[in-house]
Amino acid sequence: MARKIEPRDSDGSAMEELRTRRFMSITEFKKNPMRSFTEAAGETFAVLNFNRPEFYVVPAAAYSVLLDRLEAAEEQKTGAASLALECIQA
Repeated sequence: MARKIEPRDSDGSAMEELRTRRFMSITEFKKNPMRSFTEAAGETFAVLNFNRPEFYVVPAAAYSVLLDRLEAAEEQKTGAASLALECIQA
């Protein structure tokens, strides 16, 4: 089951930054990946290997939204660059 606590190293110091509040060990995840995903109830969670984030499990809908936002940002960036180039050439 993915937990909602801040992971810490054995000395009590904060670990590498996690980009989500949910996480679990890779050992726990490997036991039943779909159960882990289902228990996360649509939230993204980190899978840790030796107390470090190894990868993130992202629901398909959230991944699609992320890609749409990245594409929109890239289009906006490209459009702004084209506009700047037009202004320079004018």
